[in-house]
Amino acid sequence: MHRAAVGGVLATTGLLSLTTLPAAAETERTTPDCDNVKCVALTFDDGPGRYTDELLDILDENDAKATFYLLGSKLDSYTEEVERMVDEDHEVGNHTWDHADLADLSAGEIKEDLDRTDKAIKDVTGQMPTTMRPPYGSLSDTARETIDKPMLLWDVDTLDWQHRDPETTVDIAAEETDEGSVLLFHDIHETTVDAIPDVLDTLSEDGYEFVTVDEMMGSEVESGSAYSDARSLD
Repeated sequence: MHRAAVGGVLATTGLLSLTTLPAAAETERTTPDCDNVKCVALTFDDGPGRYTDELLDILDENDAKATFYLLGSKLDSYTEEVERMVDEDHEVGNHTWDHADLADLSAGEIKEDLDRTDKAIKDVTGQMPTTMRPPYGSLSDTARETIDKPMLLWDVDTLDWQHRDPETTVDIAAEETDEGSVLLFHDIHETTVDAIPDVLDTLSEDGYEFVTVDEMMGSEVESGSAYSDARSLD
C-alpha cells in the first residue's frame, strides 16, 4: 500500500502560495466474503528467493493476496521480503526448515524441525505461522499425529517446477481451478513469476477473488488435519 500526497495551489492576499494537504489516508483492505464470492488461494512454496520481491510487486499491483510456505533455512537471506509479505497482508506458513520429507522422520525430528522453522518465522515477522505444508505433500501416520497445525495441501498442482513454462502454468491454472481451490506454485522459479500476471488476469475474468488460506478456510480447519481445498470443509 502506498500513501499519496496531494498538493494544491491557493491564492492568498493576491499571491500564489503552495500548500500541501495532508497525505491521503491509506485505504484499509476489505476481505472478500468467500460465502458470496468465488475465492481461491494462491500458494507459493520453497521460498523466499531471488524472484519473491518481483512477485510481491505483481500481487500488489493486482490487489491479490497469497500464502507463502517458507523454508526456515532461507529466511536470513530474505528477511526484507518476508517482512514485506506480512506488511502487505499476505499469509506466511511453515514448510519445514530445509524441505525434509516428514514421512521419513521420527516424531521428535518432526517437532524439532517445525519448531525451529516457526521460531525463525516469528523472529522475522513477529507472528507464529498458523498452518503448515508438508514438502512433497508427504505425510506418515507419525507426521499426522505429531503436527499440531492444520496441514494445507492443494487441489491444483501447476507443475511449474517441472515444465518451467509460463504458458503451461497459466493453462493448468485456468483449466483446473474451481471455487475454493488451493493452487500450488513455487516462487523460486523466474518462469513461475513470469506466469502470475496472466494467471491473475485469466482467473479474474472468471470471477475469482484471490485471498489467503486463512481468509478462505478460516477457523474451520483443525490442527492435525490435512486439507486440499475449501470444498473439503463442506
